Amino acid sequence: MSFQYHAILITGASSGIGAALARHFARTGVTLFISGRDETRLRLVENECRAAGANVYADILDVTNRETMNAYVTHCDELAPLSLVVANAGISAGTGGRGESPEQVRDILATNVAGVLNTIDPAIAAMRVRGRGQIALVSSQASWRGLPSAPAYCASKAAVRVYGEGLRGALAPTGIKVNVICPGFVKSRITDANDFPMPFFMQAEKAARKIARGLERNRGMIAFPWQMNMIIGLLKITPQWVLDLVANRVPRKASSRNQDAEA
Repeated sequence: MSFQYHAILITGASSGIGAALARHFARTGVTLFISGRDETRLRLVENECRAAGANVYADILDVTNRETMNAYVTHCDELAPLSLVVANAGISAGTGGRGESPEQVRDILATNVAGVLNTIDPAIAAMRVRGRGQIALVSSQASWRGLPSAPAYCASKAAVRVYGEGLRGALAPTGIKVNVICPGFVKSRITDANDFPMPFFMQAEKAARKIARGLERNRGMIAFPWQMNMIIGLLKITPQWVLDLVANRVPRKASSRNQDAEA
């Protein structure tokens, strides 16, 4: 299959899945627009992608600022018409046994939901004019059921997943492809904060290969690993009273905050 992306924008690209995707797509003839909040780590990714032959623009951004993101995405598209936009930036805050504070809940929703909209809305506007393009929304396996260990994170990722599912059909007539990505536990700064066993843990590079393959095939839902898909399938049909019985046994996340990696 010939490479189909010439200009790619990835948020949350300084570590985890975002960084791995940038490295995966980096090659001669490709323009990468990568962003994050940690300048040191982002520059490392930038240098690696340049060494692979890509033309790279790296920027420190806050995806929660709608005006900033509109100007940024519009400017990127003017420099090189975007083939693919990956809305990956996300944060998580651990409950630590005390529950998420109101401030944490609002920060998570602002980044994981509004931040996604701030990223894709200006891209969609530009792609509509051309009648082509691809939008990828990074959700999570945690989106399928609300878990007591991270209720706000689950809720935010559920919103992204459901919105992406509906958006795929809504934008299909315009020529814009939409894909939802639901990874399990992937090596990132978010999972680095977890002090409990993570089943079917996956390195970010392997996750990036799976995502890229799904995007190139235009799969509506890119969910992995398959073992986690089976577990999630059982969770979706488990009665709530059963989940209530085991709720207190669910591991609590250590407190963490990260805008550059997904879990």
